[in-house]
Amino acid sequence: MAARRTYLDHNASAPLSDGARAATVDALAIDANPSSVHAEGREARRVVETARREVAALVSGDPANVVFTSGATEAASWLLTPNWRMGRAPLNVSRLIVCAADHPATLNGGHFPPDRVTRLGVDADGILRLDELTSELAGHDRATGQVLVAIHLANNETGVVQPVAQIADIVRAAGGILVLDAVQAAGRIPLDISSGCADFLILSSHKIGGPKGAGAVVSAGGVLMPEPLIRGGGQEHGHRAGTENIAAIAGLGAVAREARVGLAKMEQIAALRDRFEAAILDLVPDAVIFGRAAPRLPNTTYFAIPGIKAETAQIAFDLEGVALSAGSACSSGKVGPSHVLAAMGHGAYGGALRVSIGHQTSDEDLAAFAGALGKLIARRVVKAA
Repeated sequence: MAARRTYLDHNASAPLSDGARAATVDALAIDANPSSVHAEGREARRVVETARREVAALVSGDPANVVFTSGATEAASWLLTPNWRMGRAPLNVSRLIVCAADHPATLNGGHFPPDRVTRLGVDADGILRLDELTSELAGHDRATGQVLVAIHLANNETGVVQPVAQIADIVRAAGGILVLDAVQAAGRIPLDISSGCADFLILSSHKIGGPKGAGAVVSAGGVLMPEPLIRGGGQEHGHRAGTENIAAIAGLGAVAREARVGLAKMEQIAALRDRFEAAILDLVPDAVIFGRAAPRLPNTTYFAIPGIKAETAQIAFDLEGVALSAGSACSSGKVGPSHVLAAMGHGAYGGALRVSIGHQTSDEDLAAFAGALGKLIARRVVKAA
């Protein structure tokens, strides 16, 4: 019998939920194209539109303003463009503002030339420097075009949550467009696009327990939209051509409904996270937990152990049957320090370990993690001696 493994890497990809699995499998049995008008096509369309309503409900949005994509990276690539439309009139966006601790999908600037992208700093806890945002927006010459601000709502490494209400007020006062990468926040903290928190939200299916290969952009309205990234037919209201991935979309819809219900249990997740952190500090009193003084997602801990490289520790945990990350999964295999830690002024640590948990995580998982950490620290002590 295979040894039990402990999965603590939900921010990289959450385990597929039973409901999402069932919805995906059921949708695979639908042979028709959702754009077809016959009965079979209408059934396929029903599946897609049901999912659209569930995704909209997760963020208190309008189903008419949900556009399905292949994932968050495609969504970011679509939104991070100089080419927009206000209704039928073209709208030029001349500058993009991002955060230095953003996910690479945003940080790299999308379709903007490098000289038209501004990276804003963060403080030691990873909070965006609002004075820099205000200054950059005040200095933008609107005669050259509109300004687009694209910021992560919650950091994928630290779990730190940005002050989105203040950011939205600043961007709105300057007449800018605000895109929030809500990939890690969805299903973990309440989201309400109708509150004016953003013009656009980016979502990803597999981060909340749905199948990989599906994501969505939710807009606050239908008038301001970027030019299509993928052109062809008129699918997704003409915003994203290509026959919809019915199975993945069905799974996304199912897990969006589950995530909305699961928000009521996030206090329990936060309490379990706190027990993980207590175990870390009990075993490693000199461990550093990044962003601990800032608002954070209830499921994420990002910590460093002085004297032990994150990559070395990750391998040691894996050999003990514990799966966690040394930073962003999208950057795994790349040698180099965490750009998030560098932006926070903690570049000297080079890297850190990320524990990210979910509804399936148990006290048994905590015990397995603590046991593996204890063995790792014992080796550090022996080596130091």
